[in-house]
Amino acid sequence: MNPLTSAVAAVIEDPAGRVLLCQQSQGHQLWVLPGGKIRNGESPVHAAIRDIQEEAGTTVEIIDLVGLYQLTGDGCGDDLPDVLVHVFRARLRGGEATVNAPGKISRLSWHEPGSLPEPMSPTARTALKDAFAGRSGVLAEVLRDAEPELPEAVGAV
Repeated sequence: MNPLTSAVAAVIEDPAGRVLLCQQSQGHQLWVLPGGKIRNGESPVHAAIRDIQEEAGTTVEIIDLVGLYQLTGDGCGDDLPDVLVHVFRARLRGGEATVNAPGKISRLSWHEPGSLPEPMSPTARTALKDAFAGRSGVLAEVLRDAEPELPEAVGAV
């Protein structure tokens, strides 16, 4: 049995119904929901508030739980631990969301539900589908994607 890592993420919508997404600055530069790992002795709600503050420089109010998503599988061929992601619905309490952790995130932007960016993490894709459908309390297993296709570097020689 693989070790299990616990993480948090949040679906944050603005008044226009757009959702806040982060593009990772490492690895495959996937688009993900704001969030991160839960620290030892930390509650999932506290971890979500702390991680979003660290990544986006703004505070949020947690509204409810979209679901618990267990990310599993070895789509990239690595022996990665399963990750149990607590995905919350949240709203900004104040301030503008800006990239506050450039080592983790290269971009932070708002997206219409019908035009989400790729490549996106499978957990974010699944949780957003549930959140947009108005679901709460979802329990789901999510398989890792196979190695994503990386777009050609713009302006590469």
